Amino acid sequence: MVQEAYHKKASPAFYTYGRLPMWKETYLVDRIAYLRGLGMKNVYFKMAGFDPEDLEHVLRLAVTCGVDMVTFDGAGGGSGYSPCKMMNEWCLPTVCMESILVKILEKLKAEGLELPKVALTGGFVMEDQVYKALALGAPHISMVGICRAAMAAAMSAKKVGELIREGKVPKAYTKYGTNLDEIFLDLPELRGIYGDAADSFSPGAIGVYSYLNRVSFGVKHFAALNRKFSLEHISKRDVFPLTRDAKDLLDGAWMK
Repeated sequence: MVQEAYHKKASPAFYTYGRLPMWKETYLVDRIAYLRGLGMKNVYFKMAGFDPEDLEHVLRLAVTCGVDMVTFDGAGGGSGYSPCKMMNEWCLPTVCMESILVKILEKLKAEGLELPKVALTGGFVMEDQVYKALALGAPHISMVGICRAAMAAAMSAKKVGELIREGKVPKAYTKYGTNLDEIFLDLPELRGIYGDAADSFSPGAIGVYSYLNRVSFGVKHFAALNRKFSLEHISKRDVFPLTRDAKDLLDGAWMK
């Protein structure tokens, strides 16, 4: 009856929500071993900012399975379900999650375990946020993921490209020029990398490159100001708390 109503377009909509995994640990270990036997080279886990016990469980499982990298996604972010308020608000805030993760990773390291690479994501947009995350997570968290901000860069650049083609360049951009070369200043750099193929790149793609270029330069700028000329030298000493809450966070006392 439900199928019949669905085909008549006379039934409620169906929604799919991701939930906590319902697999057994022994199955996952064997499954990964089987896939490696088929030639799989790298294994990655993705985890939302749930309870500290869950964070530690996933990291221990990653160690057991020899996983290459685990990405932890805090709020705002929602582990890929950011449009769903429940998934977003259920997560720990990214900065609080990182504070907990560092303590867990230090604990596992003290046990002599070989840790996977750890990446952090969830609401990162600008270079100062990226640098602070690397500093707070050092030396265990060495990567930061950027998602929605890069998507926003793609869509806004795509729109600007359309307006340029239509001859309707926004007034705010006319001080730079009226065509792609004048407005998209990273296009010459892309030509230097990809040659003439860069001229076929969409404005959205150029916009993403420009945005990530800006973040990259900003992180290098912060690193240079802290006299840190290689990623592994970034540490907590590079950030200074301006509030009592921030100090508690740096001291690992924000959440007990």
